[in-house]
Amino acid sequence: MTNNRIFTTETLSIYNGQDGQPAYVAVDGIVYDVSTAFIEGSHINHQAGRDLSEDFHSIHSINIINKYPIVGTFQP
Repeated sequence: MTNNRIFTTETLSIYNGQDGQPAYVAVDGIVYDVSTAFIEGSHINHQAGRDLSEDFHSIHSINIINKYPIVGTFQP
């Protein structure tokens, strides 16, 4: 990973894909920019700006999230 930015629950919540913000989500401690998949900060019933590890694994394989740019790490 080339980006060493650390996100907390509070700082990640800023990147909710609304009001011009990009859409970031955390999965397994890694924060990804999923702006292309989260329209207006939402994808299906999920909101950007959160740790979606559990929800992600119940729906997708890890190969799906690896397609998105990594922007940092998540440390709640």
